[in-house]
Amino acid sequence: MYNIPISREQVEEQLSQYQKINYNQFRWWRTHQPKSKPLHHYQPLRDRILNGDFDPSCYKPQAYMCEYQLIDLLEECNNDYQKFLERGSVMLARRKRLWEDFEKDETERLDSLIKQFTIYFRCSKKQVIEEIDKCGGELIDLYYIIEEKYSTYSIPQTKRRGRPRKIV
Repeated sequence: MYNIPISREQVEEQLSQYQKINYNQFRWWRTHQPKSKPLHHYQPLRDRILNGDFDPSCYKPQAYMCEYQLIDLLEECNNDYQKFLERGSVMLARRKRLWEDFEKDETERLDSLIKQFTIYFRCSKKQVIEEIDKCGGELIDLYYIIEEKYSTYSIPQTKRRGRPRKIV
């Protein structure tokens, strides 16, 4: 029914890297979250990468596990699709929401990462995307490649609120 590219053991191993969360009535379909909180966007980009702020989303393994549970439910119902739809409607809604969250989260992370690279190294989005396509390693490797290639590192200036300083 569902083509899942990784085994159940690999999905369970990926889920073990995340923290299990309690039931939340507003986000009932989520079961896990990353163990470390994301750093504030004022923190250096390298620290944020090492913290795991731009790592793959935790919703994909949850969706895979949900699909494995749906396969088990289908086998339990002896391929009776009417019975399967009655018993698995909540699980199907959960799977749909997890995939939507995954797509949204991944695009936000990628857009944020590209934006941070353009701010820190004063290069264009096109240059960053080309470097992403060329790089075959980890995200921190990409950081060092871009740092070496576009060495005009600049600390982003935060806008100060309030009255400007007095010039003497």
